[in-house]
Amino acid sequence: MIKKLKNKFQSEDNKRLLSNFISLSVLQGANYILPLITLPYLVRVLGVEYFGLLAFAGATIAYFNILTDYGFNLTATREISIHRDNKEKVIEIFSSVMTIKIILMFVSLFLLAILVFSFEKFSAHALVYFLTFGTVVGQVLFPVWFFQGMERMKYITYLNILSKLIFTVAIFIFVKEQSDYWVVPLLTSVGSLVAGIWSLILIYKQFDVKFEFQKIEMIKYHLKEGWHIFASNIAISLYTVSTTFILGILTNNIIVGYYAAADKIIQAFKGLMGPVSQTIYPYISKKVSISKKDGLQFIRKVAIYVGGFTLLVSAFIFIFANFLVNLLLGSQYQESVFILKIMAILPLLIGLSNIFGIQTMVTFGRKKPFSKILIAGSILNLILSFILVPLYQHIGSAISVVLVESFITVAMFVYLQKNGLNLIGENKNV
Repeated sequence: MIKKLKNKFQSEDNKRLLSNFISLSVLQGANYILPLITLPYLVRVLGVEYFGLLAFAGATIAYFNILTDYGFNLTATREISIHRDNKEKVIEIFSSVMTIKIILMFVSLFLLAILVFSFEKFSAHALVYFLTFGTVVGQVLFPVWFFQGMERMKYITYLNILSKLIFTVAIFIFVKEQSDYWVVPLLTSVGSLVAGIWSLILIYKQFDVKFEFQKIEMIKYHLKEGWHIFASNIAISLYTVSTTFILGILTNNIIVGYYAAADKIIQAFKGLMGPVSQTIYPYISKKVSISKKDGLQFIRKVAIYVGGFTLLVSAFIFIFANFLVNLLLGSQYQESVFILKIMAILPLLIGLSNIFGIQTMVTFGRKKPFSKILIAGSILNLILSFILVPLYQHIGSAISVVLVESFITVAMFVYLQKNGLNLIGENKNV
């Protein structure tokens, strides 16, 4: 048995897969554990209202992150993964995608300026929104999709952990009282910008890839390639980011604070699946391009492990919700306990929908039905949010998110079973 496992991991592909998984696990740990270290401090120093303000600002700026990403974290990752041995093609992909993202970044800044200076709810804290926008610039400069496609995730790990460590230490040094709330988005943005600039230097030095202006036809091609994923990401935002945004518009920062605090804990546990998803996506993309049958067999095995693990995570959150809130948030956030229990099932639902959607539907070229399911889910969330939030406030938001994620997970599974991509039983059409 031991000898068999040893041989299994001796192949070059499996070694790289394991290395990438370890790198991303460490990275994801830093991305979620380090913020959890600052969370108990920030929620106590800032209070529910200002913590809610920062959460609302983050939800607003998240729309611009989605716009500038434009689905490239999937489409460009896949393109780089397939052509990674063709340097000329890699430069072409890198340059085209960076051009589009930079243009979209300036469009986003223009739209943010209109939003902030047109509505009092935003103009009252204009500085917070513009400081938070720095994370959009950092995301544009940091081509995670490039490193994922090249399957060299260790570089992402080094850069992100360093920036996150600096940010974590800086929070305790510079945020001393409630009036320092604006320092939090400033530090977050600075860390994001530094990591982004270093990543571009690293790409040039380690991969000898530099920016080159591309023909308009190539720009159009990548825009077209990313469209369905972009539409999907917009749809996803309408039942994830928009939940916090709608809650903030219809209620106040205190209510948002209770919901956002519980959501932070959920996001930390959901993040446990991040390394798996990011590691296997380029691997599955490559595998499916060679053999669809082998690719689907691999996805089946992953689905079993992911389902079992996320079920345990969801059960843990539900059982220990009260303990987690008291430990991480403090007694003033008791309102968040019930929210956390309602949303405890999300890691299981999202873990499965990632396998059904991203890892299967997208890699098998079913991007259009994938988008349609997510758009249907987003419409459902908007309807539920505008019905439930006025009635039940933050509880209504939590119920809406769970119902929508359940709908999406079931819809994707049914689609796969009916369209020759069975994750249970034989696949005659593959």
